[in-house]
Amino acid sequence: MPTAPRIELDSAASAAVDGRHIRALTFQSVRLEYLRQVLSELSLAAAGSRALVVGSGRGLLARGLARLGFEVVAADASLAATALALDADDGLGITYVTTPAEELDWPDGSFDLVYCADTLEITERLDAVLAQAARVLRPDGAFVYDTVNRTPASRLIYLGAFQAFPGTRIMPRGRYAARRLRRPAELAQALDRAGLSAKDVSAFKPRNVRSLMHATRRRRRGTLTDEQLPELVDMVLEPDGNPVVTYLGHAIHRA
Repeated sequence: MPTAPRIELDSAASAAVDGRHIRALTFQSVRLEYLRQVLSELSLAAAGSRALVVGSGRGLLARGLARLGFEVVAADASLAATALALDADDGLGITYVTTPAEELDWPDGSFDLVYCADTLEITERLDAVLAQAARVLRPDGAFVYDTVNRTPASRLIYLGAFQAFPGTRIMPRGRYAARRLRRPAELAQALDRAGLSAKDVSAFKPRNVRSLMHATRRRRRGTLTDEQLPELVDMVLEPDGNPVVTYLGHAIHRA
């Protein structure tokens, strides 16, 4: 019987399955697609603007923002993730910092845009995360995020398939919990408490859920590499769709 892969976040070891990195790779295209829409809607030019990526992991999203023209700071609570991001750096001038999302160490109004990734669905201190993001944003700055809804389907996928079921598990147990999955209306209220005015929500999902599960099982068996997953999973935006599992959104820092 083949040995089960080791589930380990922020690890580049050949024997490890890093669900956090898998998630970043498969989300990258919709994150950037949605972000471009927000920049257009707000008439915010990337060139000459500063962006902070909170929950940056290995720096994939930060590099995407840098290629759009932003001056980027990538922040993550994991020292291992920061080290992997530095190893992957390709000379785009990104600053990498290890810090919790709840304790951002920058002056008020330091950034034109804050993107919060891989954070809202795992923090126990949502209000602290949003308050810090709002504080370091300039007035009328943009807060962009993606997160996980709390629905029967999201519980099945995030609490079951991704961290409990043997054949598809890619996350450590306890990474996600139902209480940390927030419905859009709940998140809008939390944003408002932080001085952030919610503007919209856009659902996104794999084009075919069966393809997602098949690709996940193949990755666990080692017959796929991380880099092959995005094309097979093929995440798509559904701006007018109901966010059954995952959704993106943005808010503006009230002056």
